[in-house]
Amino acid sequence: MDGQEYLNQISGEVRPVKSNKPKFLSSPFFKLGIVAVVGLILIMILGAALGGGKEGAKEKNIRLLLKMNSVSEVISEYQTNVKSSDLRSSSASFSGVLANTSRELTEYLTQKYNFSEKQVTEKMQSEIDAGRDELISELFEAKINGILDRIYAHKMAYEISVLMNDMAEIINSTNDKAHEEFLTTAYNSLKTIYEKFNNFSDAR
Repeated sequence: MDGQEYLNQISGEVRPVKSNKPKFLSSPFFKLGIVAVVGLILIMILGAALGGGKEGAKEKNIRLLLKMNSVSEVISEYQTNVKSSDLRSSSASFSGVLANTSRELTEYLTQKYNFSEKQVTEKMQSEIDAGRDELISELFEAKINGILDRIYAHKMAYEISVLMNDMAEIINSTNDKAHEEFLTTAYNSLKTIYEKFNNFSDAR
């Protein structure tokens, strides 16, 4: 083998293998397009996450109404099973506030939004029903285990705190003075009743 043949053999061995990858895949424009598409998808996902959980004033008020009516159903079912007279008294007061506020809120929704039950979305109703069923299940278990009073007080205190939080959110965002006033009255009443439930002790 002479020198030229040797050089030809060496150059053939080190010659880079041609890639089968299409040229457009390595194009900077293609890479830029991929980045843009991924970025757009991320923005859409983020927007859906941020906007999906927001409810308008109408929906917030409807949810509050449904929640109050749901808790009222539970009170009607379990209040008579409570042994403590103090706890039954607090429960009756709670039920009264819920009934009055529910009536006024229904009137408000009817006048402002021409509200009807048809406007309640299936998703919202399902969430309310699921919460009610879970509460009933927990109280039923407490009843058969002989600890209903303690659990009832704890659960009612929690339900009041949730309702107060929902009311505060509506109060802080509404421009309707009359609406703000009757919800504030209900909020203050619930605050007093909350203390009674929260401070209840069956260790006597």
